[in-house]
Amino acid sequence: MREPTMVVGADSNAAAAGGADGSPLPPPTSSPPQALVERLKDYGQEHVFALWDELSPDERLHLVKDIQSLDLSRIDRIIRCSLRSQGLPVAAIEPVPESCVSSAEERTMEERERWWKMGLKVISEGKLAVLLLSGGQGTRLGSSDPKGCFNIGLPSGKSLFQLQAERILCVQRLAAQAKNEGSVTIHWYVMTSPFTDDATRKFFESHKYFGLEAEQVTFFQQGTQPCISKDGRYIMETPFKVAKSPDGNGGVYTALKSSRLLEDMAARGIKYVDCYGVDNALVRVADPTFLGYFIDKGVAAAAKVVKKAYPQEKVGVFVRRGKGGPLTVVEYSELDSSLASAVNQQTGRLRFCWSNVCLHMFTLDFLSQVADGLEKDGIYHLAEKKVPSIHGYTMGLKLEQFVFDAFPYATSTALFEVLREEEFAPVKNANGSNYDTPDSARLLVLRLHTRWVVAAGGFLTHSVPLYATGVEVSPLCSYTGENLESICRGRTFHAPCEIAF
Repeated sequence: MREPTMVVGADSNAAAAGGADGSPLPPPTSSPPQALVERLKDYGQEHVFALWDELSPDERLHLVKDIQSLDLSRIDRIIRCSLRSQGLPVAAIEPVPESCVSSAEERTMEERERWWKMGLKVISEGKLAVLLLSGGQGTRLGSSDPKGCFNIGLPSGKSLFQLQAERILCVQRLAAQAKNEGSVTIHWYVMTSPFTDDATRKFFESHKYFGLEAEQVTFFQQGTQPCISKDGRYIMETPFKVAKSPDGNGGVYTALKSSRLLEDMAARGIKYVDCYGVDNALVRVADPTFLGYFIDKGVAAAAKVVKKAYPQEKVGVFVRRGKGGPLTVVEYSELDSSLASAVNQQTGRLRFCWSNVCLHMFTLDFLSQVADGLEKDGIYHLAEKKVPSIHGYTMGLKLEQFVFDAFPYATSTALFEVLREEEFAPVKNANGSNYDTPDSARLLVLRLHTRWVVAAGGFLTHSVPLYATGVEVSPLCSYTGENLESICRGRTFHAPCEIAF
């Protein structure tokens, strides 16, 4: 397992607050280090030392180290740019042009086969990497573990991490068969957060990387940003610690650059990156068809999309920002209800119908451009949330970037429609919620796999209603329902069960 050296948010000028030779400061005593106080005054953050006199020597040392770990000048620029961007006029939105979308119903079998073969060839040449966004904990699922560790209740008992790893193994095998020689390796870059990193690594190790080679998995951490008040001042979680939160899944771009993993990808000969979120039980990791489509279109960025289920569905949608402008994503809360309900009279679809489901494809060159562009612009989304503070939980602002913030930087973007029932089974809320639960995701998986088995000539028996159960097909057996005839034809399976080699 490769572990990059990484410091996100470290202050390059921290040594200026220490000894003349840059050595660490001795334990602080009666007053805070003057050089550090002066630097904090420059950015209006000197209040962090307000309770210094009440701290123990160890707590004082902890506070100094905490402040020294922050890149004060960078954070100040981000805070100022982000606060200033609020309320600024933005270009009007337009629907995504039909020419930018490959709709499922208009896709021909010839196109599917051509893209599939093209994708497998590129994968066999080692040019595709998979990038997993898995910094979140399963808090809303009732678990403090990393969300990828979650078992949604399939017959196999597999976690989300294992399902995704086995799909990588399946694609590697398919690409090797298409090449008809040797083995194929897809490198998996796994982004964690300070809250999930250790547990994620241990989970992979204890499960022997789910059959993958340890060397083909690289873990790296997204960064954090201080939580701030509405006037831009740091919120203190304790008298000796600044409140911080992960910088959003869009922190992946800064993290990739800071950890030099973009260079690592280039050194491996990687040209394309498949990027997705961990909480989708049906995600087609390293999808050869999507990759082939992406290459065929010759674009910098692409996204899988699903049709919006109904006008007020709480999903972000792709739009065009301004006349002839770039494609981007608008959150459901930002879309006026009249626009959300507007219908395209020619197609009969909602005018803004293409939902973002965090399934993206990028060129490596584009990822480098995005990392530079986001850093230069310094604009983060400001999310008003409860933040732990010395006064108990208080309302504050968390600084976040989203993975879809990349799209405005693309000179060309293509959208690829997929069917919800085949590729989108989100796991976001605990069972008992109205949507996106482990139970709903499990049923989507079982229903899809049951259709595969029946199409391959298999039969099912069941002791509970079939709508509530089904069979699970191991990703090691089949990626999209292919190659199941030899296993299923003429056989009867008693649901629920897993079909495996």
